[in-house]
Amino acid sequence: MPTIVPPPAEAPVDRSSRLTAGVSEYSKMGYWQPDYVPKDSDVLCAFRVTPQDGVDPVEAAAAVAGESSTATWTVVWTDRLTDYPRYQAKAYRCEPIPGRPGEYMAYIAYDLDLFEEGSIANLTSSIIGNVFGFKALRALRLEDMRIPAIYAKTFQGPAHGIVMERELLNKYGRPLLGATVKPKLGLSARNYGRVVYEALKGGLDFTKDDENINSQPFMKWRDRFLYCQEAIEAGQAASGEIKGHYMNVTAADMESMYERAEFAKEIGSVIIMIDLTVGYTAMQSMAKWARRNGVILHLHRAGHSTFTRQKSHGVSFRVLAKWCRLIGVDHIHAGTVVGKLEGDPATTKGYYRTLRENRIEADPRIGLLFDQDWVSLPGCMPVASGGIHAGQMHQLVDLLGEDVVLQFGGGTIGHPDGIAAGATANRVALEAMILARNEGRDIVNEGPEILRDAACGCGPLARALDIWKDISFEYTSTDTPDVVATPTRA
Repeated sequence: MPTIVPPPAEAPVDRSSRLTAGVSEYSKMGYWQPDYVPKDSDVLCAFRVTPQDGVDPVEAAAAVAGESSTATWTVVWTDRLTDYPRYQAKAYRCEPIPGRPGEYMAYIAYDLDLFEEGSIANLTSSIIGNVFGFKALRALRLEDMRIPAIYAKTFQGPAHGIVMERELLNKYGRPLLGATVKPKLGLSARNYGRVVYEALKGGLDFTKDDENINSQPFMKWRDRFLYCQEAIEAGQAASGEIKGHYMNVTAADMESMYERAEFAKEIGSVIIMIDLTVGYTAMQSMAKWARRNGVILHLHRAGHSTFTRQKSHGVSFRVLAKWCRLIGVDHIHAGTVVGKLEGDPATTKGYYRTLRENRIEADPRIGLLFDQDWVSLPGCMPVASGGIHAGQMHQLVDLLGEDVVLQFGGGTIGHPDGIAAGATANRVALEAMILARNEGRDIVNEGPEILRDAACGCGPLARALDIWKDISFEYTSTDTPDVVATPTRA
């Protein structure tokens, strides 16, 4: 009988090899490197990671790094055709977040060559493209980014910036004042222009279209622009000051946006407006147009809370603020703290520093997890709007400083003596508070007294303080720094 020879035993598969066929753990494929020291040229991200039950947090961090850079669910042989260790994102730290069971802060470094120069569309597609739907994660939030100086210099930055805007307007030493026209929908073009004139004549620097006023049946954009510009010129003649109205050029396509922007410039507008909903590429295109044409660019952050407000999932507004500064808008709504919209004091302070300052050191107490050097990219003017009124002026000046636009929509147009009286109340309150601050007074504690004294000589301010004296919005903030929980300041 022939001898039956058994087949040779298969050699054990070494799954530790980066290039062995099959499925490997992300942490064993090079995406977890706890000894990695980030380079100055790396883009750094801090992700709040909430793994599914049974998923190791280090593996979750490595998966985020992998899926936001070069990895897929299995080993692919084409990795051999690349310098894959260079192009892999590297999770280098993963720490539990105090007071947030099941959540971890994962720090990830990305080589600069993973991104196209000067393109927010590419940057965001890379960092937040697919990974937020990854099944192994219960939730994921991008908390902060470090934009390396060498990458920041590939962007235009704000079309004009804070300093140049003040020079264009010839306004210094105080916050700028604005108001959104109310009701924001339904007015005819002529009546809309009347609101603009009354507000500017009364003492405001700006009035504003709201996010959803574009070119509806009750008021087409060209008619609105013409009546608003007529109101601006009349307000300037009455006050002797430069005035503006944020003409919203948001439209269905870029050709229409350019048409509206060109028309606004031709009739003499100093400022136009776009909505966040137009998308990053359209925003960047309009920022370049605004710089070429000498027009200030205001951004309404319409829709941002759909992804910025929840603490465990989405993208923090501090990250969006960085993207918008790179994109090149001159203004962006950034919170009020004391108004009707979400705004923790410490978190909002971090937003304002991110938008205005040139070099910012990491400060977890205000949500800033990385140093950020803007290498002289112009500052972006924060805009505070949503439920604020003259009686809060001491708090607004203390919390937000002077490089800010304070927008009192209802707090102007809702004044019982009319729109011009509402504007006058806000202007007198602001001027009184800035004078007191410059004289060295404690405006936080003496603020109500300063306002009452100013109201003795200003009937509109007295009426405003009386009607809105008890109005506040005291709710717990949903987005606070992890270092210390801070309630919304009233």
